[in-house]
Amino acid sequence: MIHHAKALIERVKRSTLARNSVWMFLGYGVRIIVQAGYFVLIARALGPHEYGAFVGAAALIAIAGPFAGVGAGNLLVKNVSRDKSLFAVYWGNALFVLAVSSALLIGGIVLVAHWILPPAIPLLLIILICLSDLIGARINDIVAQGFQAMERLGYTANVSLLPYVLRLISAAIVFSIWHRATAMCWGWFYLGSTVVSCAIAVIVTNWKLGAPKLCLSRIPPELKEGFYFGAGLSAQTVYNDIDKTMLASLSTLDATGIYAAAYRVIDVAFTPVRSVLFAAYSNFFRSGQHGISASYSYAKRLMPRMIGYSVLAFAGLYLLAPIFPLVIGKEFAHTVEALRWLALLPLLKTFHYFFADALTGAGYQGIRAAAQVFVALTNVGLNFWLIPVYSWRGAAWASIACDALLAISLYVALRVALRRSQLATGQKTNEAYALAD
Repeated sequence: MIHHAKALIERVKRSTLARNSVWMFLGYGVRIIVQAGYFVLIARALGPHEYGAFVGAAALIAIAGPFAGVGAGNLLVKNVSRDKSLFAVYWGNALFVLAVSSALLIGGIVLVAHWILPPAIPLLLIILICLSDLIGARINDIVAQGFQAMERLGYTANVSLLPYVLRLISAAIVFSIWHRATAMCWGWFYLGSTVVSCAIAVIVTNWKLGAPKLCLSRIPPELKEGFYFGAGLSAQTVYNDIDKTMLASLSTLDATGIYAAAYRVIDVAFTPVRSVLFAAYSNFFRSGQHGISASYSYAKRLMPRMIGYSVLAFAGLYLLAPIFPLVIGKEFAHTVEALRWLALLPLLKTFHYFFADALTGAGYQGIRAAAQVFVALTNVGLNFWLIPVYSWRGAAWASIACDALLAISLYVALRVALRRSQLATGQKTNEAYALAD
């Protein structure tokens, strides 16, 4: 056994992907513990009603979040992973695009929130979350993507973990001072922790990777592709999070809190797969330079073990669900049923994330975004139909149906792209033979 352990360690040292995956898994592993502590404290401090109010507002803002920056972080990964000398330019352009787009988004969200969210959610709370999630958190994401593109995922893991550590500290303060805090009270602490983590992330990036530089002429030609990245990420947020906002609007805040609590556990269970996806993301772009067949082959090398893990995660979530209310309080007793309904999601997500990254790496982000937008619209339609009748159960059924639909849609798109690529290659070969004759 010692021999096998040494051999495994040597393989990890030799493989950049394995080393980066370990970094991300360790980072996400610590993050799970931190998130669990933060979640338990804040759920107990707020209760289902106030927690539901906060989550309902945050879910609405999360839909617009990917358009803050218009995919600038993804463009940074794509271009810098292929040419590391471009980092300073894409770092500066990303910050510029983020500043302009987030200002426009905050104004738009403030205007529409009155019509979408219930009056029980204060406008000031929405503004606080906007400042945190559309500016501070997005800067943190771009910093993490910068280190990701430079294949220094130790820093990526630490930068990604920092906001959650500060939120845990903030949640501990709120829990220790207020027996029953309001969503507004938590909103101030939430913004404060994000601002501090954002400032530290920027300082570290400028120190380790270099100061940002502006090259505005690069921005217009890449806006279309950046929009595709933003649209895809926004659609992903819609089918992941719009149900929380719609529950807050069409059902009750208590139901929103129960469902959101169960979904948080699903996110935690998906962490090992997310770690591998994050570590492999820049490799998808490098493989994709050689066409869709190369990026798909790379995906197929990684998928089997992640599928095996997801099957085990399903069994664990289903069997251990009754323990959950014992941890966060008896008010969340209905999360047992919700968690069992949602336990299939990690497996479905494993399929569609790998299919999606194979498409993106080969330059098919537009097709990926189109499939995601289609599923997002389907999810909204199903939630309008199911939530008024079945409350959080309807949201759970819609989530399962839409993740399955996305996996099927992306697989079909992948097969079509592969077929077209093969036909194009065959045509070029025939033309070459004809010229030779």
